[in-house]
Amino acid sequence: MAILPHTVTMPTGGTFTIYGETANINYFINGDLEPDTVDGPVDAQVSVTSHTRRQYPGDASTINVSGSQREFVKDPSRGGGSALPGKEMILRETAGNKEKRQFTYTGDWSDVTAFLRSEAAFDMYAYNHTGRNSRVTIPEAVAP
Repeated sequence: MAILPHTVTMPTGGTFTIYGETANINYFINGDLEPDTVDGPVDAQVSVTSHTRRQYPGDASTINVSGSQREFVKDPSRGGGSALPGKEMILRETAGNKEKRQFTYTGDWSDVTAFLRSEAAFDMYAYNHTGRNSRVTIPEAVAP
């Protein structure tokens, strides 16, 4: 399983992204969020113009370097580290087996809670990045 971005556009026009495992996010909501599609690796080329450079620090004379083409692989799905974007969010069931999962999100917290209120599979608590004591109670969503 991989932590993937899931972007949601609200009817009011706001957008936010939840980063987490798809199965974990879908456990807490009635609908099925699909992860954003990320393009695969692509071969890319860049032209390097001719230029001069020094052979070592303090070298008084310069050498000429001719222009060339460089080829490399560009992979948008590859990250540079283990940090996730956004702010922390924790969802926890209020009854039952008390499942609890941690995600990160980017966007407005008010949009995230409005989405959860409209799609909640059961009663839950939502904790945001400001602290574990500032929870929002999300009631189970009623079918329209």
